[in-house]
Amino acid sequence: MLVSLTVGKVDAGVTVLLTPDKRLIEFPSILLPPNIVSGSIVDITVSRNHDAEAKAEAKFAALQDQIFASFGASQPSTPVLRCRNATQTSVVLEWDPIELATADLISLSLYRNGQKAGNIPRPMHMHSTKISGLAVDTEYTFHLVLRTTAGTFASKQVVVRTHKMTDLSGITITTGILPPQTREELAKAVERIGAKIVDGVRIDTTHFVTTEGRGVPWEKAVEMNIPVVRPEWVEACEKTGRILGVTKYYLDAVRPGVPVGEETQRTVTSPPPAPAQQTQKDLPQTPAQAGESKEAEAKKEDEKDKEEGSSDDDDEDEEDAGDEEKAKATDEQKVRLEDKDTQKVALRPGGQASEQEKSSTEEADKGEDSDDKAPEPSPGDGASFQDVAL
Repeated sequence: MLVSLTVGKVDAGVTVLLTPDKRLIEFPSILLPPNIVSGSIVDITVSRNHDAEAKAEAKFAALQDQIFASFGASQPSTPVLRCRNATQTSVVLEWDPIELATADLISLSLYRNGQKAGNIPRPMHMHSTKISGLAVDTEYTFHLVLRTTAGTFASKQVVVRTHKMTDLSGITITTGILPPQTREELAKAVERIGAKIVDGVRIDTTHFVTTEGRGVPWEKAVEMNIPVVRPEWVEACEKTGRILGVTKYYLDAVRPGVPVGEETQRTVTSPPPAPAQQTQKDLPQTPAQAGESKEAEAKKEDEKDKEEGSSDDDDEDEEDAGDEEKAKATDEQKVRLEDKDTQKVALRPGGQASEQEKSSTEEADKGEDSDDKAPEPSPGDGASFQDVAL
């Protein structure tokens, strides 16, 4: 197709061309013949290049195929949920690794009985979870919901029923440090009750059985809050035919079968024995106490003798001192009796002598019960033999 155009205005970069019907067309000056001026007429031939179009179309289609293969051929996979283990009060769920293709992850949520139970932390690394606190012998439904920038994908529902108390198949045991014979007996007992033993502490481990609280597996079990029990717990479950509580079978708990009295003596510290009652020593006598009656002093002396019999070495020394004082008092009484006999001979005629004799006799009777007090004055002090003679 040939088109004739008239040159209107020529600039360095753009030239204005006029069509026969007086339309203006801006045309690049570099594509026009050299040495043209205003008023020049140029002929331009226009044709379609089919070969170039085909090549461009093929190139564009190849680019589209490459983009689709990179970003549109695959999409995030739907989560596949399954039950790994179930017990009387817990369920362990697991799923395949999440494939996002070219999409970005938004969240991975777990639903229980149609209600959201929570989001899975670190869903690209965690592929299992444990749900505790469930009711015994109860049916539950679980499913996962994956949200990505490419859309939302939900897994199929998994129906799980918790075990009865008599169903021991959900028990999963990891063993720690055990004697060889105990380990063999434990393996046989676990096989008989339908439970299983696994290597290493895992998320589905329900009990850690050991006789010593040490080692890396024990530390991991404690960190994961897995009950650490003795082998006796498995034997007790087998005997009763049902799962038992672990309180009495903890590694640091009192062993079952111990009598209550002995258990109390082990766990409760008996109070220290009361100290022996110390013998109360008599305080030094004051002047006011010196005038007390002889009978009261005699009673105190008897009580003192009884107390001194069970006292320590110091009390025994005091008892010896008291015996010496008693001996002295007895000698003095003998002297008084001799004086009394002498006075009876000298004072027989007068009534005063009778009174002196009577007084001496009473004082002699009282003197037998006297203690370490000063001796009473002799009868001769008031009326001596010489005074009567005069």
